[in-house]
Amino acid sequence: MSFNKSRGAGIGGGGGDELVLRGSVSKKWTFLLCLGSFCVGLLFTNRMWTMPEPKEIIRRSTLEVDKMNLVAGDCAPKSIGDAKDIPGEVPRTQDVIQTLDKTISNLEMELASAKATQESMLSVAPASESIGKRKYFMVIGINTAFSSRKRRDSVRATWMPQGEKRRKMEEEKGIIIRFVIGHSATSGGILDRAIDAEDRKHGDFMRLDHVEGYLELAAKTKAYFVAAVSMWDAEYYIKVDDDVHVNIATLGNTLARHRSKPRVYVGCMKSGPVLAQKGVRYHEPEYWKFGEWGNKYFRHATGQLYAISKDLASYIALNQHVLHKYANEDVSLGSWFIGLDVEHVDDRRLCCGTPPDCEWKAQAGNVCVASFDWSCSGICKSADRIKEVHQRCGESENAIWNAKF
Repeated sequence: MSFNKSRGAGIGGGGGDELVLRGSVSKKWTFLLCLGSFCVGLLFTNRMWTMPEPKEIIRRSTLEVDKMNLVAGDCAPKSIGDAKDIPGEVPRTQDVIQTLDKTISNLEMELASAKATQESMLSVAPASESIGKRKYFMVIGINTAFSSRKRRDSVRATWMPQGEKRRKMEEEKGIIIRFVIGHSATSGGILDRAIDAEDRKHGDFMRLDHVEGYLELAAKTKAYFVAAVSMWDAEYYIKVDDDVHVNIATLGNTLARHRSKPRVYVGCMKSGPVLAQKGVRYHEPEYWKFGEWGNKYFRHATGQLYAISKDLASYIALNQHVLHKYANEDVSLGSWFIGLDVEHVDDRRLCCGTPPDCEWKAQAGNVCVASFDWSCSGICKSADRIKEVHQRCGESENAIWNAKF
């Protein structure tokens, strides 16, 4: 019994020592594993998270500062030291502003000119007559009315070339001639259809977007110059009435003498009285603008025939909407040039009388440019008498073909 107890006790005591030994080993290994893990961790951390060198830190800081300066440079206020440059900048700024003002002004002028040209081109019929950039010497617009068919036929039969001769004159001499007329108050009516038929036969009309009427002559004259400038690039633009006889070659030679003058206004200059009394011919409703009762107009060309250079015609086109119209169209035209640097040429050959006046002058070698009767403001009964004036005072048939402008 006692043997068994001591054996059992021995067996029980040996198992306890074994358990203690195992616990001691586990703690040592655990401690060693933790220490090894800590060392490995330090090694890994030193390799992956290497601190940048001081030089690199300085270099990065410098680059960042430069970038910030570039971004903020335009927005940063000038230092007190830069204030010394301000007085010098003021004149330069004023020069820049003045240059910009001039540029804007020039652009506005060009825009207005282009707009005026576009409007005038749209207002003229037929549009097929619009010419390209060819240069012409002169454009002659013959002012006419719906009731003047006989006058037009008499002009066609005398001093105005017809058909192929007219086209040849345009091509070889650079001279355009057209009858100028607008439309009736009832557009497309019988009067307009009659002009359309006449134009299909002769092809010598220039139609305006203008309502015909005696009191609208100033507006018609303005519309003519605006349209003529847009259609033909010429040196001179002439307006003549359909009851006046004209020698075309003599007119061309006369105008050619003034080519060196950029702004020239040629005609028979006059200064008639301003008529304030109502009911009389040539009554001026705005007589009070010309001073005291009984005053005279400023110098202007008589309305039967006058010529203006390209610059003046372009001026009318550019300023058409602000040019004032008086009762008389010749006065209106003259008023548009007041205040401009324009040379007025008073040439009395543009207002010769009918025979024997123009005949005597022709025999003396001083051929007249235009002939009419002052008493009628044109040739009296021109449809019947212009043929006689042409025979006695007209230039030779070959004069226009031999002329060199």
